[in-house]
Amino acid sequence: MARHNELGKKGEDLAVTYLLKKGYEILEQNYRYQKAEIDIIAKKNDILAVVEVKTRSTNVFGNPQDFVKPKQILNLVKAVNAYIETYDMDVEVRFDIIAIIKKAPSFTIEHIEDAFYYF
Repeated sequence: MARHNELGKKGEDLAVTYLLKKGYEILEQNYRYQKAEIDIIAKKNDILAVVEVKTRSTNVFGNPQDFVKPKQILNLVKAVNAYIETYDMDVEVRFDIIAIIKKAPSFTIEHIEDAFYYF
């Protein structure tokens, strides 16, 4: 596995652990719909959190959350709409980003709730 893929996988594992500690139920990981992949779909109370995990080895080139692009957001919206229809859910949807930066020997984790809106 390529080094960046290993870092990304480690970031997703850290994000899942973080969300579980915060009381979220993890419904899906790496949910795919057409060209989209949702890293984590989690639920807490009646809120469905669509979580994009961005992991970087450094923030020299910008914060991880700055790398979520408009086309990716559009694909996430399409994917979560399909997920909600498939499972006939009646929930409020929130789009979050978990930004992780490797700070040897550990990681910093920032959970940005309502990171973006889609109308």
